[in-house]
Amino acid sequence: MDTISLGPFVLPAALLLIIGAMAASLAAGWWAGKSRGIDVEPSLWKILVASLVGARAAFVFLYSDLYAKSPWSVLDIRDGGFVVSAGLLALIVSSAYFIHRQRAAWIPLLNAVVTGTAFWGMGLAALTLAKAAVQELPRIELARLGGGTVPINSFIGKPLVINMWATWCPPCRREMPVLRDAQGHYKDIVFIFANQGEAGDTVTRYLQSERLSLDNVLLDATMSVGRETGSLALPTTLFFNEKGVLVGRRVGELSAASLSDRLRSLRSDSPR
Repeated sequence: MDTISLGPFVLPAALLLIIGAMAASLAAGWWAGKSRGIDVEPSLWKILVASLVGARAAFVFLYSDLYAKSPWSVLDIRDGGFVVSAGLLALIVSSAYFIHRQRAAWIPLLNAVVTGTAFWGMGLAALTLAKAAVQELPRIELARLGGGTVPINSFIGKPLVINMWATWCPPCRREMPVLRDAQGHYKDIVFIFANQGEAGDTVTRYLQSERLSLDNVLLDATMSVGRETGSLALPTTLFFNEKGVLVGRRVGELSAASLSDRLRSLRSDSPR
């Protein structure tokens, strides 16, 4: 379970987990500090920022060559590029710093940090268990842009990336050049561009206007890939190993760095 639907909105589960953990932390800090007349909320927000900055900085460092081509993209955290272990280290260090500085508030602060971390850890474990069930490549056929159909499970045998997109979707349009470049670079990985619900001439006009040359552009007129995989938001990118087992899912826009990170994991998850 990578996404949670709230009415018409589809949100990443990881984002909601962080929000929930922060809410639990603030509540625990308020409760523990109430009787002492201590407000630890400002410190807790600083600890959260330090954790996020640490996790982001580590990811940017790992892919500094890619971010160097577009330095401002470092600030665009919508690509989902974070290193969890670095974030946890920053959490521990910043928590220790504020607890040391505010010794009178150490009990509420420690209570808040432990509660928030426990909430996040248990939520992460629940998400991991929810994803433990094996999900295989759907046995469906999609139309080729140039005519004819193809069963997508015919691509089993190599690691596979399926990008679900539409021409009206701004983040889909922004990430398309990144996926195009990856398709040209990673010859051992198959990329499918599954357009969701649009006519072939609409897709063709868009690709021509943007001068995008892509292999495996398929038309999913009934949005069957999304229904079969539980991925209704756009853009969504699915990662399958050589056996056609779903090993990763990214809801939202990919940067060159975050896509490279996903592809590295995909290669390691694909049996040899």
